[in-house]
Amino acid sequence: MLQKLYIKNFTLIDELSIELHPGFSVITGETGAGKSIILGAIGLLLGQRADSKSIKQGADRCVIEAHFNLSHYDLKPFFDENDIEYDDNDTIIRRELTAAGKSRAFINDTPVALTMLKELGDQLMDIHSQHQNLLLNKQDFQLNVVDILTNNYAELEAYQKWFSDYQQKTKELTQLREEIERNRQNADFLQFQYTELDTANLAEGEMEELEQQSDTLSHAEDIKTALYEADSALNGDEKNVVSQLKTAYNALSGISKVMPSTEELTERLDSCRIELKDIAEEVSQLLEHTDFDPAELENINNRLDQLYSLEKKYHVESIHELISLRDDLKEKLSNIENSDEAVSDLEKEVSRLKNLCTQHAEAISKKRRATAQHMRTQLAQRLEALGMPHARFDISITQTELGKNGQDNVAFLFSANTSTPLQPVSQVASGGEIARVMLSLKAMISGAVKLPTIIFDEIDTGVSGKIAEKMAQIMQEMGRTERQVISITHLPQIAALGSHHYRVSKEETKDGTVSHMTELNNEERITEIAQMLSGSNITKEAIANAKQLLKL
Repeated sequence: MLQKLYIKNFTLIDELSIELHPGFSVITGETGAGKSIILGAIGLLLGQRADSKSIKQGADRCVIEAHFNLSHYDLKPFFDENDIEYDDNDTIIRRELTAAGKSRAFINDTPVALTMLKELGDQLMDIHSQHQNLLLNKQDFQLNVVDILTNNYAELEAYQKWFSDYQQKTKELTQLREEIERNRQNADFLQFQYTELDTANLAEGEMEELEQQSDTLSHAEDIKTALYEADSALNGDEKNVVSQLKTAYNALSGISKVMPSTEELTERLDSCRIELKDIAEEVSQLLEHTDFDPAELENINNRLDQLYSLEKKYHVESIHELISLRDDLKEKLSNIENSDEAVSDLEKEVSRLKNLCTQHAEAISKKRRATAQHMRTQLAQRLEALGMPHARFDISITQTELGKNGQDNVAFLFSANTSTPLQPVSQVASGGEIARVMLSLKAMISGAVKLPTIIFDEIDTGVSGKIAEKMAQIMQEMGRTERQVISITHLPQIAALGSHHYRVSKEETKDGTVSHMTELNNEERITEIAQMLSGSNITKEAIANAKQLLKL
């Protein structure tokens, strides 16, 4: 739960450091004093998007930091999965904004993305503001409430996996049918293209080899002349290179015994003579076997022209791509021939997955209906305690097509009295009635989910007197089970029941308006509640009434 909140240079707040407590606490203050600013700062800690305009005028950055005690909540897996240091007694979340528009977030001094901050924030705190009452209009919210109280997340996760597979296979079936239809309409054209490419006898690397052969044949005269000249120099008349080397070798060999220094030269000349003799023989063989046929060059160029034409025609740049295209065409033609079998196999798989989804959805629906019956009873009791003895609340669950959350359509129905028919709650309930319904739902949800901190922002709108006191008692009850409940309120009946009381106020200084938040002692609470009862002119009666509310 939230132990400490620190805010610096955020809108009207210069610097604020406040300690918070377990159980039920209240925050009061005049309209415009800065309560919404504090909620805005907390919202940034929970991953909401930031605006550099939120930084206090004249400051270059703002810092918002919160310390949480997580010792009673099983959140260590989140830290392990994200490789973040875990301290169950003091987990620190920090958000920093700069005037340049940069935003940084940290969990235990580890930089994190906003998505990760929001993921953790959703497990730490729930802020219920007046606009959340509008969620009663939304079927997704109503269904989610039922699922939370049903505690069927494992079943939903399994169902959603099967449903995802079902959607994917359904999509594949639709695409296959469309592709088959298109291919059937183009079957003759596809067959023509395939035949043309198939009869071309395409082979990997053929074009490169042909281009090399064409280049060689195109330089036939140059090659023949070069080989002839080399052969003449090596194997020509008596003065060819090989003969001259042999003469030099014989000359030196004859004097090697009387002049030993020539012996090494003799050996080197002999090696050169042997190597040149081999070269001369290979050149002679090349000259003898080199014969250029103009018809062969024409055939090669004709084949290259055919391949170049196919590349241009099919808008590709290589033989490899032509071969791939040919194989694709073959597969499409094969699919046309075997299309009925392929469609039948996929239809069977889609049907199998649909049956699995339906079975899972029916099991989920059964649990939801059982939960709905329990909710009807619980809500009737809670609404009666909140001054609505004749209110009726029902949960309509009707079957729909399979969807990501099963096959149920959930609607919350409400009637404030026995004579009015049940209708969607958002259409017939007043602001005060909706506030009481939402508080009752939140109280039930809090019993099913171990959420450390719940903040109610003026949930008491539209109620007063004894009903407000009943609402405060429900929030007190919620705060007794290792939970922290904070209510921002304008009603003295709610403020008086808080175990701890904070006041938000604003002050005009030479630098502008500044907001403050302080924890009140007993005497200060009496004054604050008396002021809430009678206004700025605090009477003795208001003081006495405040003491009575506080049971002092």
